[in-house]
Amino acid sequence: MIDSAFFGTERISRILLKLAPPVMLAQLIQALYNIVDSFFVGRYSGDGLTALSIIYPLQLLMIALAVGTGVGINTAMAYFLGIQDKKKADEIAGTSMPLALGMWALFAAVTYFIMPAYARMSTQSEEVIRQVVIYGRIVCVCSIGLFLESGWTKVLQAEGNMNRPMVAQIIGAVTNIVLDPLLIFGWLGLPALGIAGAAIATVAGQIVAALLVCRGGFRPSPARQLYPSLVRRIYRLGIPNILMQSTYTFYILGLNLILSTFSDQAVTALGLYYKWQTIFFIPLGAMQTCVVPVISYNYAAGDLARCRKTLWESVIFGMVLMSVGTLCFEVIPGQMLHVFSQDPAVISIGVYAFRWIGPSFLPMVTAQMFPVLFQATGYALKSSFLTILRTMILFVPLGWLLARLGGLEAFWMVFPITEILTTLGGVLCYRQFLQQETARSHPSD
Repeated sequence: MIDSAFFGTERISRILLKLAPPVMLAQLIQALYNIVDSFFVGRYSGDGLTALSIIYPLQLLMIALAVGTGVGINTAMAYFLGIQDKKKADEIAGTSMPLALGMWALFAAVTYFIMPAYARMSTQSEEVIRQVVIYGRIVCVCSIGLFLESGWTKVLQAEGNMNRPMVAQIIGAVTNIVLDPLLIFGWLGLPALGIAGAAIATVAGQIVAALLVCRGGFRPSPARQLYPSLVRRIYRLGIPNILMQSTYTFYILGLNLILSTFSDQAVTALGLYYKWQTIFFIPLGAMQTCVVPVISYNYAAGDLARCRKTLWESVIFGMVLMSVGTLCFEVIPGQMLHVFSQDPAVISIGVYAFRWIGPSFLPMVTAQMFPVLFQATGYALKSSFLTILRTMILFVPLGWLLARLGGLEAFWMVFPITEILTTLGGVLCYRQFLQQETARSHPSD
């Protein structure tokens, strides 16, 4: 664990180099949950691979609720640590478990009942529908480990402890990896559960990770009368992240529905892109995680210049790392697709798609980092606007328009176009942010 004052005194590059690698490794391990499931399910059943692509938006919504609540806790804790109020920071941390349990119960109840209707909306194949319901109900209803782990992890990260979450997620992922083939194919005398086995392996890994971050992340619940003010603060800070993440659910669902008008193979190709995106998105995700407490700490301390420096050094770092993803998507798309599928139609569609999507990774850095700055400094409306602009205003309508005008091949152009337009919107919001902060710190006489 490091002293939170480190956020206000050390070189930004050193902070990122110290904090980012453990977070990146933890996120890499987290990505393996979905990747490993897809790898083994793809060898068990082609319909199962399509089912995973369909259920992916709901998994994103689940992660949005869990991680977004944790981000609100993380940001609020960082603020109080920035003003040296450890007691208030611990009160914020103490809400983690009750809020996680409440969000889990609500999500589990809703998804259990809507799962069959959701499956039928996404495909006409009865076998795919069956597998969506089986996998979806298990991973959603039994997601208590994910909700608890997300909250306790953010408590630890607010205090500068990146190592325990990393170790927890490594052990959780190893649990998932070991159980996947045992339960899917029935190795070592176990029953062959198919796609249900993949789901059970996933939730088992999440529960193991949660138990490991409980030590250090758990705090006693604050007094009941404090909850209204604490919860309002947490969700005022966390809702932009929840919105940012949950809109992914709706835009990917929207893109799936557009692609389903062409073929199930097109839906599968998009799903395989998101499998790989979880890997190449890790550097950017790490930057987002690391800069929130740094920016929040320095904003509370009144050091706007350091907030700006943190943003731009993170953007540069993120672009350098994301360029690796761009290169891979341009040079070896076929090899990447063959990891999960042998279907010639999926491969053909995917190769073309990947080569259009790859260049979008660079403007994606700025499109994703501007909302993080606004979230960490309390400008929730700006953060929410950019998120809605990207996912709801640009991605789905533009995707539909391009698909109607130019067919499936034109559809994939939506990725670079959306990221560039969102970046331009972010620049405008950033300029307005600087003007507002200047006016606030130097009011006119």
